[in-house]
Amino acid sequence: MTDPVSVRLDDDTRRTLATAAKSRGVGLSTYLRDLAADEARRLRKARIRARSRDIAAHIERDPSARAFNADWTKPAAIGGKK
Repeated sequence: MTDPVSVRLDDDTRRTLATAAKSRGVGLSTYLRDLAADEARRLRKARIRARSRDIAAHIERDPSARAFNADWTKPAAIGGKK
């Protein structure tokens, strides 16, 4: 674990989140940590998908990138890289 993070919540938000945590059988801190970890995973995946779209767009625009990709992704049995 790393350093703790302090978050100020208004009373209504705290009650709402505490109720959700209790319904899952965990404490508020654990629930908030899980929410944060889930969001961090979602953000990382979104960043990877965006980068993949950028690469695909580059391959689509650049003839040499298209040729490299076509050769690189060809199975070795039919003439691709080993």
